Amino acid sequence: MRHRARRITIYNHKGGVGKTTLMVNIAAALAHLEKRVLLVDSDPQCNLTSHLLASEVVDSLLDESDSPKGNTLWSSLKPVVEGTGTFRHTQPVKISQRRMLLPGDIRLSEFESSLHDFWLASLGRKVRGLRGTNALSESVNASAAAFDADFVLYDAGPNIGPLNRTILLDCDFFIIPAACDLFSVRALSTLGRSLVSWMEQWATIADMAPDEVYMMPGTPNFLGYIPQSFRVYGGSVNGEQSKYLSRLEFSVYSDILVVLENATKRKAMGLSEAKLGEVQSFGNNVQISQTQHTSLWGIKGGNGELKAKAKALFESIAKKIIDRTQSE
Repeated sequence: MRHRARRITIYNHKGGVGKTTLMVNIAAALAHLEKRVLLVDSDPQCNLTSHLLASEVVDSLLDESDSPKGNTLWSSLKPVVEGTGTFRHTQPVKISQRRMLLPGDIRLSEFESSLHDFWLASLGRKVRGLRGTNALSESVNASAAAFDADFVLYDAGPNIGPLNRTILLDCDFFIIPAACDLFSVRALSTLGRSLVSWMEQWATIADMAPDEVYMMPGTPNFLGYIPQSFRVYGGSVNGEQSKYLSRLEFSVYSDILVVLENATKRKAMGLSEAKLGEVQSFGNNVQISQTQHTSLWGIKGGNGELKAKAKALFESIAKKIIDRTQSE
C-alpha cells in the first residue's frame, strides 16, 4: 500500500537553477512547521547528500554502499539491478527530529541504465520489468512508512532520462525552479512535452499491468514554479533579469499549464497562483550554508538581513505547499 506522504520533486532538466538549495530550505521550513520530511537524493551527483552531511560521513556511506551494510539509495536498489531480488530496505540518515535523508550514490547511474530495459519490459507486460521500474517508488515507500513522513522530497538531476522519468511518475506534485535567463525559458517547452509523453506511456503500461503488482500513480500535478537567483538593487530586480520574469510567466502558462490541461483534461490553476515565491540571490550565505550543512537562516555568520529574508520566504513557500497538497 502506498504511504500517505505527499511526494514532490523540484525538477527542471536545465542545470544551474538551484534545485538542491531550494530543496534543503523548503525541507527545513516544512520541518519548522512541524511536518515530517523524507529527503531522497536520487541524483547520482549526490549534491543533496553533500549539502546535508559532513564530507567524512558522505565518504563512509559511498565506500560501504556496495557492501551488505550499505545504506545509500544504491544499496537499496542493487538487488533489483543485479536481478537477485527486490529492493532492500535501508535506514534513512537522521538530519533533525523531523528530517530524514535517503543518501545518494554515484552508482545510481547503473540503476538508471537498467531502467531503460525495465521500461521496455513493462511495455511488454513483463513482471520483472514492472517491478524494476517501480523499485525506487517501493523503496521510498518503505522508508516513508517507517518514518511516517508527511512529505517526500525527491532531488532530481538536470536531465531528461529514465531516472527522472521514474521520479516524476512517482510524484504527486512537481515544482519547477527557473533562473532568470533565456535557457530556463526555453527549457520549459521541452519539460511540458516530455512529461505528457511519460504520463501517456505509463497509462498504457498501467492498463496492462497485473493487479498484484505495485505501481506508481503516474499523474504528477503541477504545484507551481519558483524564479530564483536574481539580483535586487534598490528594492527592484536587476533590469536584464526582470525581462525574463515576464517571459518565464508566459512560458509557464503556454508550455506547462496549457499543455498539461489539454493532456489531462484537469483544469489548471490560475497563472497568478502558479508562482510559489521569488527567491533572490542570497550571495555568500548560500556557500556558507553548504559548508555548514544547514539552511540559509541556520548558518553561523553571514548577512543577518538576508538570513531573516530567507526564513520568511521559505516559510511562506512551505505554507503554500502544505495548503495546496492538502486540498488535492
